[in-house]
Amino acid sequence: MSSTDQQLAESIRMMTDQYLGAIDRLDRIETRLNRPGFGRDQVETSEQQAARARFATFLRYGPEGMEPGDRRALVVGDDTKGGYLAPAEFVAEILRGLVQFSPVRAAARVGTTAAGEVLIPKRTGRLTARWVGETETRTSTEPSYGQLRIPVNEAACYVDVSNQMIEDAAVDIAAELALDLAEEFGRLEGAGFVSGDGNKQPLGFMADADVPSVSSGLAANIDPDSLIDALYALAPYYRNRSAWMMNGTTLANVRKFKSGDGQYLWQPSIAAGQPETILGRPVVEAVDMPDIGAGAFPVVIGDFQSGYRIYDRIQLGVTRDPYTIATSGQTRFHARRRVGGGVAKAEAFRKLKCST
Repeated sequence: MSSTDQQLAESIRMMTDQYLGAIDRLDRIETRLNRPGFGRDQVETSEQQAARARFATFLRYGPEGMEPGDRRALVVGDDTKGGYLAPAEFVAEILRGLVQFSPVRAAARVGTTAAGEVLIPKRTGRLTARWVGETETRTSTEPSYGQLRIPVNEAACYVDVSNQMIEDAAVDIAAELALDLAEEFGRLEGAGFVSGDGNKQPLGFMADADVPSVSSGLAANIDPDSLIDALYALAPYYRNRSAWMMNGTTLANVRKFKSGDGQYLWQPSIAAGQPETILGRPVVEAVDMPDIGAGAFPVVIGDFQSGYRIYDRIQLGVTRDPYTIATSGQTRFHARRRVGGGVAKAEAFRKLKCST
């Protein structure tokens, strides 16, 4: 073999060794990436961090201070021109905050929609079968169907932020805005899901005239027996999935109720992270529920997953306005959400009504 052939063979051998070594390293990396909590999670986290950095740049400097590619990553589609989407983790912070202020969102079924309203087919009449004899004429029967319409409404607010705070790199503007917006949207949604009248806002389950009620027997208090009546007025399917909802004042009153043998109707949680119960069903405290009083509805029991629907259209849109209050040394951030809510099954609830 000539020296040239030997050099060529040696080069091929070295390239082969390098190739096999690279394959081996890639196999080891892939194995590590596939381990739970490693690799792929870190890649996703890096993308989220990049999105947060883009959004923070937008908050501090506006679209003019962003790279074209970053602006394209944040601009909302045609239906909301002029706004900017918050990054995914910023939206997640908002939703976590909303649960604290609007427990209905945690209890009900929540979905997303791309339309201005949601139409849900609903059966309004059932089939009616009958026992018949061997040769007796059979009768026909047809179910009837309707539609439940849940419009998607818009909630909006704005937050004014000092330009010095925006310029101060030590201040986490995104975290500050997340807290402010969670409080405001949570306050608004919480009231809407409970008692909204359906006019440019969700129709709350307490305001829906189709939701049945049970008398509490008293005007200035609640008869403990009425809680049992309300619970067992529900069909077994809904009852076994139901939860109580009331505000803290009413809950404090109900916690004092005792049975004839001196046992409290209210029972503490038997395990960490589990809700307290009344008559074996969990209790959700909602600040927007009415107080006890003549003619009021201070308590509701129901299967919220089956009975109430929430649909998000725009989770969060933020527009930066550096001009309106520039003379005050501030920048205004306009935020908006589009959300709809309504009762899907009125029979899944029972309201407790105080006597007049």
